[in-house]
Amino acid sequence: MWAYESTFYQIYPLGFCGAPRENAPVGEGAPAPQGAGAPIRKVADWAPYLGKMGFGSVLLNPVFESDSHGYDTRDLTCLDRRLGSNADFADVVRSLHGRGVRVVLDAVFNHVGRGFWAFRDVQEKKWDSPYKDWFIISFDGNSNYNDGFWYEGWEGHFELVKLNLRNPAVVDYLLGCVRGWVHGFGIDGLRLDVAYSLDRDFMHRLRGLANGLSAEVPENAAEDLGRFEPGAAPARLGGDFVLIGETLHGDYNQIVSDGMLHSCTNYECYKGLYSSFNSQNMFEIAHSLHRQYGGDPWCIYRGMHLLSFADNHDVTRLASILANPACIRPAYGVLFGMPGIPCVYYGSEWGATGTKGAHDDFDLRPAFEVPVDNELSGFVRSLVAVRGGHAEGVSADAAVRVERALCYGAYRNVVIQNKQLLFERACDDACVLVAVNAVGDSLTFNAGELNGTFVELLGSGDAQAGESVELGGSLEIAPYEVRYLLRT
Repeated sequence: MWAYESTFYQIYPLGFCGAPRENAPVGEGAPAPQGAGAPIRKVADWAPYLGKMGFGSVLLNPVFESDSHGYDTRDLTCLDRRLGSNADFADVVRSLHGRGVRVVLDAVFNHVGRGFWAFRDVQEKKWDSPYKDWFIISFDGNSNYNDGFWYEGWEGHFELVKLNLRNPAVVDYLLGCVRGWVHGFGIDGLRLDVAYSLDRDFMHRLRGLANGLSAEVPENAAEDLGRFEPGAAPARLGGDFVLIGETLHGDYNQIVSDGMLHSCTNYECYKGLYSSFNSQNMFEIAHSLHRQYGGDPWCIYRGMHLLSFADNHDVTRLASILANPACIRPAYGVLFGMPGIPCVYYGSEWGATGTKGAHDDFDLRPAFEVPVDNELSGFVRSLVAVRGGHAEGVSADAAVRVERALCYGAYRNVVIQNKQLLFERACDDACVLVAVNAVGDSLTFNAGELNGTFVELLGSGDAQAGESVELGGSLEIAPYEVRYLLRT
């Protein structure tokens, strides 16, 4: 699975492209410019930067026509009018694929917006609407919006109308949309919004579809999407069609399996990551990582590849949530060294700030005109390269061994202290040690595993990336530093 060896880059297009926060009412207002002036093409403008950074996939949060923030969908078959046209988006995907960057879309299947075409039909026709069973409705009540009927909203948010995923017609419609996105845009996978709320049978059907998707455009492509002529789509890069679920709490094994999703978001380790640095208690993240991936029989997610992240479009950015901004470097060191699929939120790689709830979530989703090249982004670029099999200064064979260890290797804690952590990632032919220092004082680790000859993968102090290092049971690490060492 290509996703297990990739680093994701997450973009929230409505914010990134500077779109208006509220869409025009249904049937009103002019769409955004199309062609060269389409806002969504800004994503394509960043394709050279993404290629330079080494990101293997872009995760785009909702791009389809919606009432406001993207998760209140109006139409799953066309790009949001505030971003441009379907043809514009197809060109964006084509540009990203040209840089070797895959595209994963945020799929909102649990609910739609009040402006969704089928829900508006129910508002108009009530009992006589053929779509009344697409939603969970009671005509014996009323809604907060005085619709003349009650309906279920997602977790009490009645601007988000819950779809009835037990209705075969709804499932067929959604799966048809997915086929349309694949055949019309050439996308490479989906991130499933609120996957913890989705019907399990629906997810089984979706996985069956994902398993059968090919890179070819079938004759019914235009019928699937309704906006494309056959053959107009960008070519896919090939490989599996990945499904990643948004989950918060609970047992991830319930939805990540051979018959359901390939991966899901790792919120447990997201919390442990920043919290360990803020409390100077590295035991927290070490415990979470061992609980999930360790070698004991009771460890719960061994062999799984969860989507790991330091921040995203729903939470305070790493540079803002860390009590000590100097910890951002070692925090990213842990993120890329731990098991899982690293995902970087746009702008955070150069230290952009943003606090959830300061005004609203749009503070977390700004429009950056150009990427920033600084020391932190350079460090993140080196982490992406090491994990992706392109470690500087080492042989191609050694670089590939490092990739296998970091993408597929087992996890083991070696030394855990309040302010420092040393752990191991190992597979059959490679062993990488990750050393992290969370404070402003230098430290010497002592462990039997630190005996022998190692290759410095990131560079630290006087040691350059690719240099051979002889250790005799100890390792010095500078303040707020992280070191990756390959045993030779």
